[in-house]
Amino acid sequence: MTYADASFLVSLYLRDTNTAAAVTYVKGQRRPLALTALQRHELRNALRLAVFRTKTSLVPVTEAETSAALAQIDTDLTSGNLVSLPLPWSEAMSVAERLGAAHTMKLGVRGMDLLNVAAAVATRSRIFLTFDSRQRAVAQAAGLKVLP
Repeated sequence: MTYADASFLVSLYLRDTNTAAAVTYVKGQRRPLALTALQRHELRNALRLAVFRTKTSLVPVTEAETSAALAQIDTDLTSGNLVSLPLPWSEAMSVAERLGAAHTMKLGVRGMDLLNVAAAVATRSRIFLTFDSRQRAVAQAAGLKVLP
């Protein structure tokens, strides 16, 4: 199983500096990406937040682009490009706490980043996709293969 964080998923659905790398990775895969309730929430909110942040962004995002991206997520779930994956919340929370205790003071990892890495571990994912350097470091520390 492959787990993608919001930094990777946003790059798939909106244009940014990492879009080419995200699209290239996904096109080279045979299996769909998993999508837990946590990922879905964070992705959808990040897409909406991009409109708010458009004033300070290098790549402005319109409401129409965000609406199209939100619709594309649903299309990708229906078509099988994304597969809904149940998240064992209790296990994910325990893993997040262990990871936070071990790594936050050294790496400066935020709670949501810990939850995403913990969700990857709890869903038995082997690959973690991210463009976030702190998440990359904690995912590697958790034993996940981190790409791209």
